[in-house]
Amino acid sequence: MFSKLYKLFSNDIGIDLGTANTLVYLEGRGIVLSEPSVVAVNKKTGQIVAIGAEAKQMLGRTPPHIQAVKPLVDGVVSDFEITEEMLSYLLNKVEKMSPKFFRPRVVIGVPSGITSVEVRAVYDAAKNAGAREVYVVEEPMAAAVGIRLPVHDPVGSMIVDIGGGTTDIAVISLGGIVQSKNLIIAGDKLNNDISSYFRNEFKLLIGEKTAENIKIAIGSVLPLPEPVEIEVRGRDLVTGLPRQVVVTDSDIREAIFASINILVEGVKEVLETTPPEILADVMNRGIILTGGGSLIKGLTTLIQKHIKMPVHISEDPITAVARGTGVILENLEKYKDILVDTQYELPPR
Repeated sequence: MFSKLYKLFSNDIGIDLGTANTLVYLEGRGIVLSEPSVVAVNKKTGQIVAIGAEAKQMLGRTPPHIQAVKPLVDGVVSDFEITEEMLSYLLNKVEKMSPKFFRPRVVIGVPSGITSVEVRAVYDAAKNAGAREVYVVEEPMAAAVGIRLPVHDPVGSMIVDIGGGTTDIAVISLGGIVQSKNLIIAGDKLNNDISSYFRNEFKLLIGEKTAENIKIAIGSVLPLPEPVEIEVRGRDLVTGLPRQVVVTDSDIREAIFASINILVEGVKEVLETTPPEILADVMNRGIILTGGGSLIKGLTTLIQKHIKMPVHISEDPITAVARGTGVILENLEKYKDILVDTQYELPPR
């Protein structure tokens, strides 16, 4: 009886808590928010100045007393209080879209292989931010559910979820992760590689946002049919004055080559330790890429070339985890066995 009342008078919310972006799924409405995981804090007063897109605009542009920070590093909570503030802001924003009497139930995606302490930090942050009940699911599992893979069947599936802070490589079968590997080679690392390349090769200092824009515009892991170039402005490390350089797609390939190589090796390592029966399923069905990093030009072809099996990008890869949290919300009883244990049991339905 109470569970039906809760269902009627509360929101069910799914959150893909990412290092770069946080996506929010509202049951019955789909994905309603996509905000950068950035918070601007006034260091003098300790007050939050801005959260999300507004705070991201401030990156690299703030006076000394205002600091734009990312409260999540490599997919885990690095600043508990600011993560709590960010979650509270997102939950309040969703509540305004669809006001309900009871506090919401929340399913949150976290990277695979994080410690129980890190899981607890996410759980507590969501609880303190105003969630009534909190359920935690590993991101590759949520992505698999989001793209409608048969996670409960005795069939092997392989997901490579390339996010902002981490890449999750996981082989899934019978509602569990059989083999997995978590790498810190992801979108932010590639941005850092590009910034370092500009420092070393061009003696030019560029910001994180500029590096990301370059990666999106001309980033690729294989030569393009037509070479492309882009003008980049930054600060000359020798003179300290502004300077502009022209870079090509081959420069960016060189910048990210080492990191992409580690990513491909990570996929190989997981395959090497996967049981042969499941490996046969993966060879038959192919590897599926999700997350924003999967959109780098030529990545599927490169991985396919190295591991000699089909590689596909899922439909709308950026929202796969958020959509998965939504599917789990709608069928909590069905998917309760894939949730991460937070020492809290599901309420009776």
